[in-house]
Amino acid sequence: MSYKILDVQNLTAGYGKLPIIEDMHAKVDDGQIVVIVGPNGAGKSTLLKSIFGLNKRMSGDIVFESRSIFDAKTSELVPMGISAVPQSHNVFPTLTVEENLDVGTFAAPPKDKAATKAKILTLFPDLKDKLRQQAGELSGGQRQMVAVGRALMSDPHLILLDEPTAGLSPAYLEVIFDLLLQVRDSGVSILMVEQNAKQALRIADYAYVLVNGKNAYEGTGAELLKNDEVRKSFLGGGAPK
Repeated sequence: MSYKILDVQNLTAGYGKLPIIEDMHAKVDDGQIVVIVGPNGAGKSTLLKSIFGLNKRMSGDIVFESRSIFDAKTSELVPMGISAVPQSHNVFPTLTVEENLDVGTFAAPPKDKAATKAKILTLFPDLKDKLRQQAGELSGGQRQMVAVGRALMSDPHLILLDEPTAGLSPAYLEVIFDLLLQVRDSGVSILMVEQNAKQALRIADYAYVLVNGKNAYEGTGAELLKNDEVRKSFLGGGAPK
């Protein structure tokens, strides 16, 4: 039986005195991929940053594994079991792939670094023969693998992903989504913001549509793909495939 690993309760957050998201709720059950979609400026990335302590939380609560993290600092979250991958500048381009992975152990060393790294290289076999190559020399899709791999090096229970397919070719887009399913199946829950809404909903166990910083729709990925209003407003219309 699954349990609720993350519970965002009536969260209002933003920058300075300006709220960007208001009275927002979302939850992630253990072993789920949960997707946040919506138009530009809806507050999707603000939600992730709020969970990870990167902007001002104004009211509400954020509960991770039955513990409130509303007042927790970013530096405290990785040892608790939360990792994050930002949309941009998410690798160290002058470090090798292996050095990038090792950086992921600094805040929360895994129990067995070698075993954790071997597990990640099994998930991302494209990186096995590139460990000594500088990350900046890789393709966009491979850099994203490095970024996710580094986040997984701390053995997190939950990983936050901000636009993991941004700027990738269509071929790599499908590769990344397939890899995220493997990450979930390896025992790591995922909360992600994604611009490719239709594709993301196809792999989502649950999803939320944000509009103007508030919950507009929610349901399983399959339910939202079939929802006429969601399809017309956010997925380009047309019958679901």
